[in-house]
Amino acid sequence: MNENIFLPEDYPQDIIDRARHVRLLALDVDGVLTDNHLHYDANGVETKSFHVQDGHGLKLILRSGILVALITGRTSPMVERRAKELGIHDVIQGREDKLVALTQLCRDNDIELDQVAYCGDDLPDREAIRRVGLGISVPNAMPYVLSEANWVTTRQGGDGAVREICDLLLKAQGHWASVLDTYLQGSRA
Repeated sequence: MNENIFLPEDYPQDIIDRARHVRLLALDVDGVLTDNHLHYDANGVETKSFHVQDGHGLKLILRSGILVALITGRTSPMVERRAKELGIHDVIQGREDKLVALTQLCRDNDIELDQVAYCGDDLPDREAIRRVGLGISVPNAMPYVLSEANWVTTRQGGDGAVREICDLLLKAQGHWASVLDTYLQGSRA
């Protein structure tokens, strides 16, 4: 089966080419995996909501052999919990120096920056977006971040943008047909 038939024509060829080489997807959390709002309950405890389709997409790319990392400027037990649920081992919290954290993560995993897709939405993400092989942002990002991205998702951060990224990577790397076949056969991926 020709897996290229699953590549939507609206993906520019250079984005597909960049996505083919990705070995690590690194994501900011607030504004990418969440809707960029901070929620506090009556006791002052911070809560976050995560999009379920984003989570399933992350599980799919992990199964396809692409590493996933979360790099966030804030520190939150909800991020740790969600990462554990999804099987994400590399969680770097409390780091505003995203490019420095990402560079160290790449060294630890013998990955070059041009083999990384990074998605972020604000100033701490800007240099990482500029330096990786596939710099991604979300439409609700700050304009000076959007201007540095190679690709901007159509879905908002916290509303399926990460799933869109995962699907792109799966399609570009030739895994999409087997993902579909797995679910069409009624077995679990």
